[in-house]
Amino acid sequence: METLGTLFLSPFPPPQRNPFLPLLHRKPRRRASPNPPSSTPLIRSLQFSDPWSLSDGNSRSRFRPKHQRKKPLSDDDARRIIKAKARYLSELRRNQGSHAQTPRWIRRTPEQMARYIEDDRDGHLYGKHVVAAIQKVRALAGQPEGSYDMREVMGSFVTKLTFREMCVVLKEQRGWRQVRDFFAWMKLQLCYRPGVIVYTIILRTYGQVGKIRLAEQIFLEMLEAGCEPDEVACGTMLCAYARWGRHKDMLIFYNALRRRKIVPALSVFNFMISSLQKKKQHEKVIQLWEQMLDTGVVPNSFTYTVVINSYVKQDLMHKALEIFEKMRKSLFIPEEATYSLLISMTAKNGDGDEALKLYENMKSQGIVPSNYTCASLLTLHYKNGDYSKALSLFSEMERNKIAVDEVIYGIIIRIYGKLGLYEDAEQVFQEVENLGLLKDERTYAAIAQVYLASGNYEKALGVFELMRSRSVELSAFAYSTLLRCFVVKEDVDSAEATFHILTKFGVPDAVACNELLLLYVRLGLLDKARTLITRIRTDKVQFDEDLYRTVLQVYCKEKNLEDAEQFLEEMENNSFSLDKYTKTSLMALYGESGGLQKAEDVFKSLEQPDVVAFSVMLSLYAEHRDTSSSKTILKSLLAANGGLSVASQLISKFAREGNIEKASSLYGQLFELGSRPAEMAMSSLIDFHGRQQQLEQAEDIFTSVDPSNKGKLVYSSMIDAYVNCGKLDKANCLYKEMVEQGLSVDVVTLSVLVNALAKSGKFHEAESIIHDSFQSDVALDTIAYNTYIKSMLESGKLHFASDIFSRMIREGVPPTIQTYNTMISVYGHGGKLEKAIEMFNTAQSMGFYMDEKTYTNMINCYGKAGKSHEASLLFNQMQKEGIRPGKISYNVMINVYATNGFCHEASNLFQAMTKDGLVPDSSTYLALVQAYVKSHQYAEAEDVISMMQGLGIGPSCSHFNLLIGAFTVAGFVSDAERIYSNMKKAGLHPDIACCRRMLRMYMDYGLVDEGLSFFEEIKQYVRPDAFVYSAAVHFHEFKDNGSRAEELLHLMDEQGLLFHSNMRVGSKAKPS
Repeated sequence: METLGTLFLSPFPPPQRNPFLPLLHRKPRRRASPNPPSSTPLIRSLQFSDPWSLSDGNSRSRFRPKHQRKKPLSDDDARRIIKAKARYLSELRRNQGSHAQTPRWIRRTPEQMARYIEDDRDGHLYGKHVVAAIQKVRALAGQPEGSYDMREVMGSFVTKLTFREMCVVLKEQRGWRQVRDFFAWMKLQLCYRPGVIVYTIILRTYGQVGKIRLAEQIFLEMLEAGCEPDEVACGTMLCAYARWGRHKDMLIFYNALRRRKIVPALSVFNFMISSLQKKKQHEKVIQLWEQMLDTGVVPNSFTYTVVINSYVKQDLMHKALEIFEKMRKSLFIPEEATYSLLISMTAKNGDGDEALKLYENMKSQGIVPSNYTCASLLTLHYKNGDYSKALSLFSEMERNKIAVDEVIYGIIIRIYGKLGLYEDAEQVFQEVENLGLLKDERTYAAIAQVYLASGNYEKALGVFELMRSRSVELSAFAYSTLLRCFVVKEDVDSAEATFHILTKFGVPDAVACNELLLLYVRLGLLDKARTLITRIRTDKVQFDEDLYRTVLQVYCKEKNLEDAEQFLEEMENNSFSLDKYTKTSLMALYGESGGLQKAEDVFKSLEQPDVVAFSVMLSLYAEHRDTSSSKTILKSLLAANGGLSVASQLISKFAREGNIEKASSLYGQLFELGSRPAEMAMSSLIDFHGRQQQLEQAEDIFTSVDPSNKGKLVYSSMIDAYVNCGKLDKANCLYKEMVEQGLSVDVVTLSVLVNALAKSGKFHEAESIIHDSFQSDVALDTIAYNTYIKSMLESGKLHFASDIFSRMIREGVPPTIQTYNTMISVYGHGGKLEKAIEMFNTAQSMGFYMDEKTYTNMINCYGKAGKSHEASLLFNQMQKEGIRPGKISYNVMINVYATNGFCHEASNLFQAMTKDGLVPDSSTYLALVQAYVKSHQYAEAEDVISMMQGLGIGPSCSHFNLLIGAFTVAGFVSDAERIYSNMKKAGLHPDIACCRRMLRMYMDYGLVDEGLSFFEEIKQYVRPDAFVYSAAVHFHEFKDNGSRAEELLHLMDEQGLLFHSNMRVGSKAKPS
């Protein structure tokens, strides 16, 4: 930039001079006397002078003798000619725009057309000599610097190229050295004349390769040559600075242009603000945007997009939205990324309505949201508690086939956790791991929080152990969750160590401090609590309401009223005033610390106690078992508006928290005062006793309810209690009673009851409930229909399951991917492969995301139908869709190959499974053994079992039975006995299938003694079986041991076993 340190960058241009020409400090000289006047030269000048002609730049005047020099024009005429010519050229180039070099249709006269055809262009853009010159100069790129002389290279082209053609050759060069050398040669030609266009070409080339210093030198040379740079040349220089990150020089140069009122083109502004934004200089982007608007340049879609991005990065939400509205009014359609930024910004700033408005506007434009946009909206719904909207958005993502990334899965896990759907959250987490997306520590922390919410801190700690084993680095948020785990576990040492690690990230937040402080209070470690409070004050932790309350609780536990009062004063100084709600909280704290009298004093200080204050005092009196005071407060509470509802809510609260003694006491006092608790309270008590397997207490509460006031909520809770206690018959009877009372059964109760009956094998009762709900026209939801179909699948009522699905479609209830999965299983079990394929294709056509489970289910159907080729194609298609097969998918596909005897394919797939990092299980090896046995490769099958044992995977009887069965059929008795011996060495007792195969072998081949010995060995391990005992009878009869045969026949009669009389010893034995 120093090379441009001329008057061009001066803040004050000199008056009466061209602002782009440098000031030449020359000594004034005396002007020579003019020649005698002559009229002829003057007349020729007036007749032939061209007002648009400029100097050709060769500075011929310095070589002319004085008597040949032309009379110079006045200063005003020179400035007029130069500026007029510059304006003309500038306007011409501006009108042509970016297509200045694009050939256009030109209207020519017939004579012009004939001459055009006869020239050497042959219809091309440039003449042959121009193309030859271009190639000649380009060929120099392969030669080292200084190895050639451009004058010698271009010697054959002297006087052959016009100035315009030389510009063309210059423009077509690719190397900056060739441009530099050719330009030096150009300036030696007679037809050369300095012009802004040729300098702009050179500036562009230097700017593209980053030769900024050379570009500055050329720009300075242009000024010295008397060429006034226009907005194109200046814009080229600005783009060069921007391209190579020379932002300081770019802004200095731009400010110089502003002082000279040169306005760059819109594309130049776009280049500059884009370059500034890439370097995160958003303030300068905004400043440049405002200056652009001041100059009257109309922005385009790209400009709006970049500027909105910078306003968002600067967290200027209202300004960003304002510019966004201007963009829309200008009829520009914003990009998805712009919508995404604005939605994310408005969601983070708490303006959820505006975020949803932007999303709806984006959908109206036909723009499909990205997964980043969906993640922002899901986070918004999660924070607002709109879980139904979040799940609806997730379904919409599946329909639009938007790829779900780990962030979205993490949000879904948190939503499921908030809804109490802990198993679903765990399944989602497992799905993320199977898909290979599990990388972010926040996903681990999310499932850990779910486990904590479900009360299973052991699983939560297991998640952190998994993170350590995978070298996942924990953030402060993850350590805070780990701290909560140790707090719930009441592991003081681990909690303190985790808190110490948190301090390395900076000052811990109020939540972490509160968690550790609560642990100390819960365990009675008041000394440690006091030390922690001192440290919190020293580190100047910003208190929140929960931390204030916990600290007050510590002071109350210590009965340190002086510190408590000082702390209360500090709360007031920090704008935590003691309003009635704070006083109510203080009442609770006093009561919990044993200061019931102080709590009463605070209660009396309330001018108008509300129902919340009454409920707190009622809770305190219940805690202290002060029945008299409790009744007095309860009377006052019942007299207040909504008091009965608050009392009922308090009972429900006690029941949910497990304080059943308080709940029962308050429940009895309400009855004594002649009030009936609300149905919600009764339901909560029944729910508690049902969860605790206290069926008698639940039945007592249910019986105590007035029959006229028994609503469906109480009935539903009692049915749930029966289900939890395993009393399904009573639950079914209560359901029938509920129906007889004319109460509508909610879909949740129906789903729970049908699911429980199906799992316990009471399929008839489950089917009856399903029929009743259909006849009663209960408005079933998708979950209820899915439960119905699954229960009928488990019961084997495949036709009825199909009818339920048809009814679901008729009723307009939208099926989910789980519905289609279940229906694929229904048709697969029924052998209706075409129907299963139809379900699979329908799910695809409806836009559902076809997950691994769906593909695996369909592959299994193909395998059962013997369609191994189609199953293999679908398995490959699943991988092409980006779905990584899991262990179950591999097992199913290997089993398909094994069942159909494709040993080689099964072995290859097994190898692919291990290469994918999946550990085969017992089912995998069982399928592999089956594949080898089907192909009569018995040695390989034995090797598979040995490999299992070597890896510490214990084989089952099924693994050995495959080999034993194959050897018995083939007549390899010794091999069958050897495999049987290996099975016993593995610590396995033969199952009934193994015993039948061995006895069948001994029977067929006439090995009577071996058969009897085997029978005596196994009869203590297996239950009495008709085939086993019948074989033993035949063996004894063959040995003429009739008494023993009679004993076994008598035993079979007692057991109700049918004797197989058609068995024959030695049916396959070779005659001797």
